[in-house]
This record gives sequence, C-alpha cells and structure tokens, in this order.
Amino acid sequence: SMCARQELCEPEKVSLICSLLHQSPPGEFSQVVRDLSALVQDDKLVRQEAARVGACHNKNNFTPVQIKGHTVLLTHYNDLGGNRFFDPQDKFSFEFDHLRGVTSKPQLHGVMLDEGELWREALHKGLKAYMSCHFPAGNCCVFKKSLGKRQLFVACIEAHQYQPSNHRNSLWKSDWTFALTPFTTQVTGMVLLQIHYFRNANLHVTVSKSVSETLNVIDQSQFATDFVKFVKAEDTKFHTAILENIQALSEDIWGKNLRRKLPVTRTFMNWSKLLNDQHLNANVSNTEVPP
Repeated sequence: SMCARQELCEPEKVSLICSLLHQSPPGEFSQVVRDLSALVQDDKLVRQEAARVGACHNKNNFTPVQIKGHTVLLTHYNDLGGNRFFDPQDKFSFEFDHLRGVTSKPQLHGVMLDEGELWREALHKGLKAYMSCHFPAGNCCVFKKSLGKRQLFVACIEAHQYQPSNHRNSLWKSDWTFALTPFTTQVTGMVLLQIHYFRNANLHVTVSKSVSETLNVIDQSQFATDFVKFVKAEDTKFHTAILENIQALSEDIWGKNLRRKLPVTRTFMNWSKLLNDQHLNANVSNTEVPP
C-alpha cells in the first residue's frame, strides 16, 4: 500500500540508523554501515551518524589500533576529546577517524615520571606477561587517572576472534579499577564475553560478571604479582563457568527436551526447497481442471 511505502522523515531515519548502529556486534560495525547505506539510500546521512556512533562503539569494545608499530586500545579512559587518544606506554597522543579506521597526527604527550607512573609501568609489564601466555592475540593497557589527591588505575584487556568467513565473531574484554592506597586497596572488575554466530542462524550471546577483591599493597613488584594472580584466577573461574553452562545447556536441551519432541536428523533443513515445493503445490491446487 501507499502508506506502507511512505518515506520516513529525517529524525525517524536518524533514530533508526543510530539504534541499528548501536546494536552492531564487535567487529561488524563497518559492515552494518555499508548495509544501512544500501538500505536507506542516503550515504551522507548514514556516514554522518556512523562517525558519531562509531566513537562510542570503539571505546566500549576497547578497539585495538596499530600506530608506530605497536597496539593501543581505544577506551573511555584514554579519550582526550576531539577524537584524540593517549598512548600511556609510549607517551604520545594521536587522532583516530572512527569511520575510516585510520590513525593520524601523532604528537608527544608529556607525562610526569612520578611514583604513580612507576606503579603503572610495573602493572603493565606484569599484565603484558600474563597476556602473552593466556591471550596470545590479545592486548592490554593500564591507565592512570588523578582523582583529587588519589591516583586511580584502570587495567583493560581485549582479545577477539573476528572470523566472518567462518560465520562467527567473538570478543572477550575486561577492565579492573583500583586506587593506590597504603596497605590495602579494593579492586573491582568486569569481565564480558560477546559471541555472534550467523551460519544458518543469528545467535547473539553476551555473558558478563562483576568481581571485587581486597589486595595488599606493599611495593610495586609484590602488588603487580598479586594483581595478575587475581585477574588470572577470575578469568579462569569465568571461563570454566561458561564451559560448564554450555555443556549443561546442551545436554538439557538436546538430550532431554527436544529429543522427545523433535526427530534428531543432524541435517540442515533445506528451506528453499521446502518453500518451492509449497509454492508448486499451491499453483497445482489452484489450477482449474477441465470437465
């Protein structure tokens, strides 16, 4: 009908575009932008909104970018505003184009080499060693923030497998926050796993867990060691729990519920053939038979 084909007004288009862009699974943002451009038939409008939403998407997913031969994570913690980000390890800032995925305009970013910075470097070194063993393709960054007289630290971990040719993309990320206080400190963390599987299905899985623990603070070396042990223990618990739940879910659904109700053929349903057969049968039944 004419009503169904009526054009959306621009505010409605913008709202719809932003909603779909915000739902982009990790590793698929550029593909969603291309698909929306084709659907909306307004490349300028889609790109305008994608540039804005892309910044949020990249920071939320700790997107790794290559610059000066090594990797930096894009996060809310090293965002300097104006699409500029800070590399805490090599002490420089750079501009990032969220739409094209290109870094540019690197420049030195001065950092005071105080005691807090020495702690940050010790934490980064310990976390990097942990990553190389348990997340070979992963990345990490440790950021230092001043909150009044207190110094706050945030450690970020990102590891992903984007395999669109195999119809699956996945992201593991975590962030750990604590203040540098004498004798003890409270570490709070969030671990999150996102999976998108899209072969003959469209399956989205998001699992997250919040954790908190009090750690002793004596010196840099001791705390870096204890912190990495804590992160490793929590990562292992999270990983083990996911595997156990998947196993239990698989046994429950396929072994108990569906087996009694549906035949298990272990073959894919050929929906195209089924629809063609139905269409053919409908045409035959509607054909008038001469007397």
